[in-house]
Amino acid sequence: MTVYFIGAGPGAADLVTVRGLRRLESSPVCLYAGSLVPPELLESCPPGARLVDTANLTLDEIVTELAAAHHAGQDVARLHSGDPSVFSAVAEQMRRLDTLGIPYEVVPGVPAFAAAAASLGRELTVPGVAQTVILTRTAARATPMPPGEDLPSLSRSRSTMVLHLAVQHIDAVVADLLPSYGPDCPTAVVAHATRPDELILRAPLAAMPALVKQAAIRRTAVIIVGRALSATHFPDSHLYSKTRPRP
Repeated sequence: MTVYFIGAGPGAADLVTVRGLRRLESSPVCLYAGSLVPPELLESCPPGARLVDTANLTLDEIVTELAAAHHAGQDVARLHSGDPSVFSAVAEQMRRLDTLGIPYEVVPGVPAFAAAAASLGRELTVPGVAQTVILTRTAARATPMPPGEDLPSLSRSRSTMVLHLAVQHIDAVVADLLPSYGPDCPTAVVAHATRPDELILRAPLAAMPALVKQAAIRRTAVIIVGRALSATHFPDSHLYSKTRPRP
């Protein structure tokens, strides 16, 4: 028996990986976050599968479900939105499973920031403009940020920055970023990326709070800030350069 932590992707049901879909199709138990995982994906579960919406469950209740399936010898598809490596709360589940001696496997998925960049039609790393991407969030109503990971500190590099779980605090986010990025820095907010109700906002950093409020975006969105979003004059990548040595 194995627990499969599967990245379900950013929203569109067809963005799950082939491996993730195969694990889902063969697991008689499926735990999923009903508020984030597309319901169409659950149609791939085997007939008669036990489906458990974890949206209102505690960590203890989730682990109890996983342990019960383990004792019954049943594989579990544990669906997480996006990719399990970023802001997925997978680490504490794996820690509990390690203690209980329950085996698990992580199946990567398409992260929300990658889906947002695709919707924007932009590369987040552009030669001569930005070669670093910072994935972060804010501490409001959540676990405190570690020392040195506050927004003013992270923003000093002026790298492309992607903020998850932060759009409801857009005023505070912009206030923290303005000193380093400046009021005219290109900014985008992508809500419900890849879903039918996807919404994209583009504006200079200083103007973004008003647009977010006007659009009533409060959750399930990423904020992207950086010059890569509007870069047009930049050198070609060395990857395909004529001067690059060839094998």
